[in-house]
Amino acid sequence: MNETPIIQADTIERYNRVFGFETRHPQVGIVRFDSSVPPLTHRMTFGFYALFLKKTANCRIDYGKTVYDFDDETVVSFGPGQTVGIHQPEEGPAPDSIGLLFHPDFLHRTPLGAKMKHYSFFSYASNEALHLSTEERILIQDYMEKIARELQHPIDKFSKALIVSNIEVLLNYCMRFYERQFITREEINHDTLARFERLLDDYLDSDAALLHGIPTVRYFADKICLSPNYFGDLVKQQTGKTAQEYIQLKMIAEAKERMLDPARNIKQIAESLGFQHPQHFVRFFKRQEGCTPTEFRTRAV
Repeated sequence: MNETPIIQADTIERYNRVFGFETRHPQVGIVRFDSSVPPLTHRMTFGFYALFLKKTANCRIDYGKTVYDFDDETVVSFGPGQTVGIHQPEEGPAPDSIGLLFHPDFLHRTPLGAKMKHYSFFSYASNEALHLSTEERILIQDYMEKIARELQHPIDKFSKALIVSNIEVLLNYCMRFYERQFITREEINHDTLARFERLLDDYLDSDAALLHGIPTVRYFADKICLSPNYFGDLVKQQTGKTAQEYIQLKMIAEAKERMLDPARNIKQIAESLGFQHPQHFVRFFKRQEGCTPTEFRTRAV
């Protein structure tokens, strides 16, 4: 059993506090690791998307139930709810990397928000880094630097559009590199967390919730052929969250995305997520987010 405590970095500000970085924007940031940042061996659960361009490889990354395969001049990426173990030796060269952090809420009401599931390198099913040529590394770093420069400016009505646009171009380049690198790679089927994540995404994307109701831990444990208790312990050990909490986080993210569609009313959204009664969905949403679905919708306009 890994006894290293899990740091819950639910927000970018909390992440920055751990390493002493300045927070220029609460929902997006560029961070830089070099010799000025003390080495820290830790496990961390991300509440946002994180993509790091690594220039050195003097650390080991435990990702899901496997070790992340990476070297220097590579990109490693993590998604919301995923837990990563970082092991940095006290001797040897200091890790040198630049990272892009962005919260899913930053992408609400943008075309990129609806496309994030297509960037499969954020999934637990992918534990290989993107290996880059020198030219590719320069290209990726250039877009991170553009975002960093934009964050130096006072926020105005153009800020979000410019930042989101640069993030999307950067992710599209990464997707090109990913598909080139792994075009012959067989899908990893043995990783339990990866299978759980795919099954949960499929459940919420299909009509399964209308047929079977709210997704349950037992449903996914049965699909993966594990007892609910064992499955729950495995998820808790690897992510720091219970399987039920993990499911609820996904449901909230889906609910937020669907509420941004004015053609859907609250009752339709509730039913699409498996709730038989809209008031149960309203209570669930308020318990998780501190506001009702209608209040969230009003604020998002």
